[in-house]
Amino acid sequence: MPYKVFSNETILFLGVLLTAVSVGYLGAAMDNGSGHFSLLFLLAAVIYAVLGFYFSSVQVWVFALLSLGAWYGAETGYLSDWGNHFLGLNYPQRYVAFGGLLVACRFLLAGKKWFTTFDYSTYVVGMLYLFISLWFLSIFGNSESWIRWYSTKQVELWAWNLLILFGSVVAIFVGLKRDDAVARGFGITFFLLGIYTLYFSLLWDVMHAGLFFFILAVSFWLLGRKAEKVWNLEFLRDPKKLNDDMN
Repeated sequence: MPYKVFSNETILFLGVLLTAVSVGYLGAAMDNGSGHFSLLFLLAAVIYAVLGFYFSSVQVWVFALLSLGAWYGAETGYLSDWGNHFLGLNYPQRYVAFGGLLVACRFLLAGKKWFTTFDYSTYVVGMLYLFISLWFLSIFGNSESWIRWYSTKQVELWAWNLLILFGSVVAIFVGLKRDDAVARGFGITFFLLGIYTLYFSLLWDVMHAGLFFFILAVSFWLLGRKAEKVWNLEFLRDPKKLNDDMN
């Protein structure tokens, strides 16, 4: 009964949770003290991917991608003996690579008939991994510990701040060029987030609190008034194409 969407998705979600519990108990039963629990995440990812493909379920497929991301983080942590750096990369940098790889795989598989159902969800999850990791990088840089980050001067993080802004501009450009709403949406969202992060990090300690929050409030008000134009980037798009889209 495919028309019972909510019932089916609820049952599949319960199946996802129970599968996770089962994999956890399997790991506990087979534990030999090695601490290599990342293999359980990989097993869960494989199970979810197979079931997601079999049932054509986007929900289960998304859990497969999330489990794969958990395996990646845990596996690199295990290989680095749970140090904060793996091949010189901290966790945000590692997940930038992971998100970029996921997005690249989506473009490589785009157009494949069997992948059509999962194309959009893979794209969105990959972009989430990529841009959230870039945002964390703009805040923490490649710091290996909380103490190291706390003693880091803001000027040392400018390169990472510029990286998320550059990545956002590229996403906006691609979104406009290819009429890609996902790329455009992520680009705009994280460009604004990057600007506000930079504003907080540079001016929080040097500006009077009243003036700081006044400027922040005015910026939110202006952004709210022009939100639709900003989101759709009407001022950057070709007027002829814009009229065609509206018609």
